[in-house]
Amino acid sequence: MQTDSGYQLVRLNNGICSVRSLADYETFHPVIGPVAEAEALYVNQLRLRERVAQTTGEFVIWDVGLGAAANILAALRATRGIPCQLRVLSFDHTPEPLKFALAHAGELGYFGGYEAHLASLLRDRRVTFQDGAQSVDWEFHGGDFPTLLADLKLNPENIKHFPAPHAVLFDAYSPAKNPAMWTLPLFTDLFQRLDPQRSCAMPTYSRSTILRVTLLLAGFYVGVGHATGMKEETTIAANSLDLIAEPLGQRWLERAQRSHSAEPMVEPVYRTAALSPESWARLQAHPQFSILR
Repeated sequence: MQTDSGYQLVRLNNGICSVRSLADYETFHPVIGPVAEAEALYVNQLRLRERVAQTTGEFVIWDVGLGAAANILAALRATRGIPCQLRVLSFDHTPEPLKFALAHAGELGYFGGYEAHLASLLRDRRVTFQDGAQSVDWEFHGGDFPTLLADLKLNPENIKHFPAPHAVLFDAYSPAKNPAMWTLPLFTDLFQRLDPQRSCAMPTYSRSTILRVTLLLAGFYVGVGHATGMKEETTIAANSLDLIAEPLGQRWLERAQRSHSAEPMVEPVYRTAALSPESWARLQAHPQFSILR
């Protein structure tokens, strides 16, 4: 299908169009398509409608991996009928996938009504708008996300520009393609940006042992996430156990100990290894497992 600016429209087996990065050999939402995956993985799993309706003041979403905007647009559509204030911070190293997708909005089919807002976001890096009872303040932050988080740690005066999220839509390229986005330092820095007084959940598409161990050692509670596409499980992490319907328990912990791919990456170089004695000790001491015994 049509190719432009390093991206290509592809038609999935179910007939729905998605975007493919030619440089990274990655297709966005490759099995069930952008809308169905975003709704299953993020909107429904986060109980977004319920949580937004219950929040007084602004509800903050960190959209990590803006890509072609399917995830965050699903979130906006799902809550447009709720009187609410949404603050959205989208992060990506480049806006090019969104530029390409917006130029092919008709074929992709999920942009309806948001085209002008997205054009403003691309031009000005910020857009505010009212959609019925919903008020949206949306920013785009380009560049390297791990570097941004590390800089916030070194320059805490900038934290006020990045309010702690109630929800994180985490959709980076796979660890083999983009290991920098899946390291223990990255998730530790992300966890430290959360507000302990503000419950926050973060689903993502992977169910790998190495990811789940990494999230636990970064400080998150971690559970089994909803199925989507061909994945029987995904993963959900949170700073509150109350946001996780099916927390990982002792049986998973025993499997992690036996796994040959469980030790977190501490550098942006993809590799697999069994748990180190130090990581195993820290994992056993995680409050999730003492609570669930």
